[in-house]
Amino acid sequence: MRVALGIEYEGSSYCGWQTQPGGCAVQDKVEAALAQIAGAPVATICAGRTDTGVHALAQVVHFDSPVERPQSAWVRGVNALLPSAIAVTWAQPVAETFHARFSATARHYRYVLLNHAVRPAADHGRVGWFHAPLDVARMREAAACLLGEHDFGAFRSSQCQAKSPVRKLTQLAIVAHGPYLLIDLSANGFLHHMVRNIVGSLVYVGSGRQPPAWMQSLLAARNRNEAAPTFDAAGLYLAGVDYDAEWQLPGNERLQWPHWP
Repeated sequence: MRVALGIEYEGSSYCGWQTQPGGCAVQDKVEAALAQIAGAPVATICAGRTDTGVHALAQVVHFDSPVERPQSAWVRGVNALLPSAIAVTWAQPVAETFHARFSATARHYRYVLLNHAVRPAADHGRVGWFHAPLDVARMREAAACLLGEHDFGAFRSSQCQAKSPVRKLTQLAIVAHGPYLLIDLSANGFLHHMVRNIVGSLVYVGSGRQPPAWMQSLLAARNRNEAAPTFDAAGLYLAGVDYDAEWQLPGNERLQWPHWP
């Protein structure tokens, strides 16, 4: 039987989602716990791979189990076997045609940026940080240039394995809450390091290093070397994944961090 799971994790102690030889990935911990409940090895497929240090509020995965178990076993039972920084939030049997990655229609990310002269301590590993004042109005003007369907080659890692750099960005909103900036991005898909590269370039604009129109020139150039360096992973959260209503997945609403609108 095929089962879909919602998973939340704090990623600062892990080398990303995807399994690694040393067993340091979130996927390694999840599959080991699932295997104990299933009584056999279990392989998971995720909606979106996250890098080292990146977090997830609403990751979605699917797996094929050789046995049937009550949904509570896939949630409470698995959680009892997981490290405290990883938790299954819901489980749902699905048709064998469901695919956590390919059935997804959109993905949502949130970047939490502390804009303050002093680096964070209590929030270390959970937020990005930039010390100099940022002009949010300039950043919003630059962000508007990226909305729509474009070749995002300028914001694509050299290690990106996607066949095409074209993506449709439907949201890029920047909201200030005191010293925090919440940068929300939604798209039909994201390239490797795309969000962190966009955030880095927005910071260049907000700090006055580049004008807002520079963002448009980056799109046209499609040259990763002309954009800003990749920003810190600490503030990045996979905030939600959208699926058609036919799959009837529970708890798939977009979550917020912390509890801000």
